[in-house]
Amino acid sequence: MDRSAFGNNFNWGVATAAFQIEGGHDADGKGPSIWDDFTSRKKSIKSGHDAHIACDFYNCYKKDLDLVKEINILNFRFSLSWPRIIPTGLHPVNQKGIDYYNRVIDYQLEQGIAPWVTLYHWDLPLALEQKGGWTSRDVVSWFTDYTQICADNFGDRVKNWMIMNEPSVFTGAGYFLGIHAPGRRGLVNFLRAVHHATLATAEGARVLRSSLPDAHIGTTFSCTHIEPATIRPRDIAAAKRVDTLLNRVFIEPLLGLGYPEADLPVVRKINRYILPGDEKLMPFDFDFIGLQCYTREVVKSSLFTPYIGAALVNAGERGCAGYRYEVGSLPPPSLYYMLKKFGGYNNIKNIIVTENGAAFPDRVENGSVNDTRRAQYLQDHMAEVLKAKQEGVNVNGYFVWTLTDNFEWAEGYNARFGLVHVDFETQQRTIKQSGLWLRDFLKG
Repeated sequence: MDRSAFGNNFNWGVATAAFQIEGGHDADGKGPSIWDDFTSRKKSIKSGHDAHIACDFYNCYKKDLDLVKEINILNFRFSLSWPRIIPTGLHPVNQKGIDYYNRVIDYQLEQGIAPWVTLYHWDLPLALEQKGGWTSRDVVSWFTDYTQICADNFGDRVKNWMIMNEPSVFTGAGYFLGIHAPGRRGLVNFLRAVHHATLATAEGARVLRSSLPDAHIGTTFSCTHIEPATIRPRDIAAAKRVDTLLNRVFIEPLLGLGYPEADLPVVRKINRYILPGDEKLMPFDFDFIGLQCYTREVVKSSLFTPYIGAALVNAGERGCAGYRYEVGSLPPPSLYYMLKKFGGYNNIKNIIVTENGAAFPDRVENGSVNDTRRAQYLQDHMAEVLKAKQEGVNVNGYFVWTLTDNFEWAEGYNARFGLVHVDFETQQRTIKQSGLWLRDFLKG
């Protein structure tokens, strides 16, 4: 496999998120986010970690962007921190936050790196959560106001935009299961958050399109390849319900297909929160859809599981590692299957793999990090992208997750995904062997 096989217009990049790398949690007027609050709660994060410093990208952005250039990566995906730009989520705007992101964007452009901005990567201003957060319909207007501010301040230089990152995760883990910020639970919270996130995604995209008619606008979805445990009809039906929840509920209303109520009856309850005219507001004609695939799941029927009547077959039962942070958690064909699945939607113009990566217990030994398993992982998954592309899927980008080891949400600093090792005590950076392999691959 060689870079040229993907074509000259294929977008090679690396992806990051503000809360996971920036640190500077209260620097220069930044307000608290729901994740600042969540990490302060006992037992919410493994090992009691927080992101007050993280990778210190707030101060080290030039050093890290120099590494992006050294690895021959031409596209850098990063998110804007809503509470850094608007500390309370509403007005007034924090000019120091605007100035910071202007410096980051300008330095990328100086280095010949194209900025790809994500507007929302989970760090809702805490003040807005206290007003209801994603369970409040007002969040749609809060988000569009924020989007307009970002378009006005950065749109002259940023051409590539993503509206949301993985709405299934921040609504499911944050508002249904309570294992991510803001730590809420319950079906009502979840369904409200789902619908409001859908509306905000489309409305935010319309704000960008109106203000920046030439912008390249997308949004990202996590997806999971689902397989039934057996060929028994009840297991096949259970797998279909899980697939509907994880892979269809969030994308299909944005494509004008509505919520897939017929294949997951509990979704009908979302109609309580749909107001007249919402059906016309939900769709948007995106320039691209971002896919992020981290897991494959095997599913069996379970009468005791509420809402979906299905249960996951654990890794031991199915004979392979199933945990997200283990090398076996995503057999390479899973990414291929998801690209084919989303490529089957007639109104998706273009697909970009906006995150893909794996975590290992990397260590620096004699000045280097020999992470050959990650390098192999990347090669295997790039090959699956190429296979899908050669079979007609319009996939035109692959972004590695992630540049540097970082704060990995509820896992704290225990899961290392980076192409670059970070010593969190000294902030020393070391490019891993996977990063060196990618550097040589992208050199052509």
